Amino acid sequence: MTGTIDARLAELGITLPAAPAPAANYVPFVISGKMLYVSGQISSDENGLIKGRLGDGLEVAEGAAAARRCALSLIAQAKAACGGDLDGIARVVKLVGFVNSTADFTDQPKVVNGASDLMVEVFGDAGRHARSAVSAAALPLGVAVEIEAIFELR
Repeated sequence: MTGTIDARLAELGITLPAAPAPAANYVPFVISGKMLYVSGQISSDENGLIKGRLGDGLEVAEGAAAARRCALSLIAQAKAACGGDLDGIARVVKLVGFVNSTADFTDQPKVVNGASDLMVEVFGDAGRHARSAVSAAALPLGVAVEIEAIFELR
């Protein structure tokens, strides 16, 4: 039987990627009490890493699309943490977004909206969250965006 969130994903035409394996010496998520902490997920799609720098080649819309891909990986990790049942997520508590950008780029919030908007599309009001969106001089592997998340479990 499909859960409510899985049904919502299907309704939106969204297929989650496989939960990415860690790229170094850390775990993809930690559960502590009713809190689920998901490690930063980097921008990638079916073609590989989404690389680049906002303000130097990448436009805001491309950055927002990269952030959305990060959010898909965050949801995939949350699904893995919940034993395959996204209905185990009570709410999205916080996102922290890192945007690979030039020193004069100031639209980090618009870029990270790609992830925030997806969380609300998928989880409804429970997807509304606190957030930080900051610039980074460089990100791992040259990716455009990295986002970490905190979820509350049921």
